Amino acid sequence: MPRDTILIIPAHNEEANLGSVLDEVRAVGYKGDVVVINDFSTDRTALVARRKGAEVVNLPCNLGYGGAVQAGFKYAVERGYRFAAVMDADGQHAPESLAALLQPVVEGRADIAVGSRYLGRAEYRVGLARTMGMRFFSNLVSWITGQRITDPTSGYQAMNAEVMRFFSQDNYPADYPDADTIILVKLAGFRLIEVPVVMRGRLSGVSMHSGLKPLYYVVKMMLSIMIVLLRQRSRMRAVRPGPDIEGGF
Repeated sequence: MPRDTILIIPAHNEEANLGSVLDEVRAVGYKGDVVVINDFSTDRTALVARRKGAEVVNLPCNLGYGGAVQAGFKYAVERGYRFAAVMDADGQHAPESLAALLQPVVEGRADIAVGSRYLGRAEYRVGLARTMGMRFFSNLVSWITGQRITDPTSGYQAMNAEVMRFFSQDNYPADYPDADTIILVKLAGFRLIEVPVVMRGRLSGVSMHSGLKPLYYVVKMMLSIMIVLLRQRSRMRAVRPGPDIEGGF
């Protein structure tokens, strides 16, 4: 694994989980750098990260999950990292899968790798409503991109510098970057691969998908996908040759 690899961990009030996650990351043999994007936590998330040897970027306000991840991309791009992985701070993304996730990107076989619990293993119970939502977005994303995508809601990802630069601009949502970003990178011409990974339940605390948030997620994601497609259509029109004024169409 190259030394020019960085692991980006967005974290908001994850004091109870982050230490165990960072210990496990090192225990599985990861040798690259780690940066924790502290998304305006009100607990000791930043202190735990520093004590475990991670770099910490403290955000001045709560940007949300997507905003924190994008801050991590900006950090990595500014420092010239060639490869990055994104892992949640709550323990859901098993560090044992990190090497396999990075491998196709480091070897140049893909620009971005997305961890799939459906190709790998989910060590927790997924509710019926969420399962149906995942299947819906899986079919929708597969149809739009022309590539079979089994887990479009996975945030466990690895990518090269080109994708990081792409996401560090205005191509990343602030809250739930999932199916819409997969469509975005595919339409932009990046090579995407799914990799079997292990996903688990949170070590402790409440999931960001609890309560009525899944309903909000579905509505928001549909709107976000529509915006991605409309923007792509506008770009295609912008590069398409215009009509011949003298000779007509």
